[in-house]
Amino acid sequence: MIIQPRDAQVPFTTADGSTIRSLLDHTNAPVQNQSLAEASLPPGGTTQRHYHRLSEEFYYILEGSGLMEIDGESREVGPGDAILIPAGAWHQIRSQEATLPLRFLCCCAPPYSHGDTYFS
Repeated sequence: MIIQPRDAQVPFTTADGSTIRSLLDHTNAPVQNQSLAEASLPPGGTTQRHYHRLSEEFYYILEGSGLMEIDGESREVGPGDAILIPAGAWHQIRSQEATLPLRFLCCCAPPYSHGDTYFS
């Protein structure tokens, strides 16, 4: 049985500019086909618009409110919202909070990789 405590995982900044904490991936468990991370953006923060050729992503909003853009379509998102980001879809999320960070879970299959993040 593999159980990884959240606070034992060291946060880092991804290629798109969000801060993530890998909860389960190949760096801390025998994971082969997916990754799970907690991501956060400071109040008013945004990720750089990008896409992943291989990874399909799910975002699940935990705290804060944001504006999610996928392939030119934008929608407001908040706690309890689950978002599908297909592989190859341009996307960006922006925190709309003045005082709270935007926190969300990010599940990627295949697992997240800096090398699968494209900006142009």
